[in-house]
Amino acid sequence: MLERTLVLIKPDAVQRGLVGEIISRFERIGLILDEMKLLIPDEQIVKKHYPDDLNWLRNAGGKTIETYQKFQLNLMDDLGTVDVIEIGKIIRKWLIQHLTSGPTIAMILSGNHAVEVTRKIVGSTIPLFAELGTIRGDFSIDSPDYSTPQKRVLMNLVHASESLSEANREINLWF
Repeated sequence: MLERTLVLIKPDAVQRGLVGEIISRFERIGLILDEMKLLIPDEQIVKKHYPDDLNWLRNAGGKTIETYQKFQLNLMDDLGTVDVIEIGKIIRKWLIQHLTSGPTIAMILSGNHAVEVTRKIVGSTIPLFAELGTIRGDFSIDSPDYSTPQKRVLMNLVHASESLSEANREINLWF
């Protein structure tokens, strides 16, 4: 099934000079680079990208809670709360700060099952858990138990749409 999806190469990847390597991984697998632009995103677009709705906040907060439980760490010590929504709000704030901190590459990729293929190439959202051979698995070892006490977002290099409906929404937002 031919699809289109959005990928953002985040400021941490741009600063590390990984743009060419990341793009080539998508092209080598057979995805087509339809559109691309370099920008420093403004806060308004990034706030729309990371929606302030309960489902998104619960999902973001839940991932952090799961990781903290896995490593038997104390969220209260690092974030001052164990409430999933409040944690989601903190993560969202850090994501907005990070994505507006420097140059970002926005890309539309297309191809057979582009959303799923792109997610496989990118790897787990948490780089520590990403398989070797994926972008995050090869170029980052960051994890919430390391980043959260530092009051910052995970340095996971890229964003890739999770579903076709999310890809359509994000493509319309960024392009």
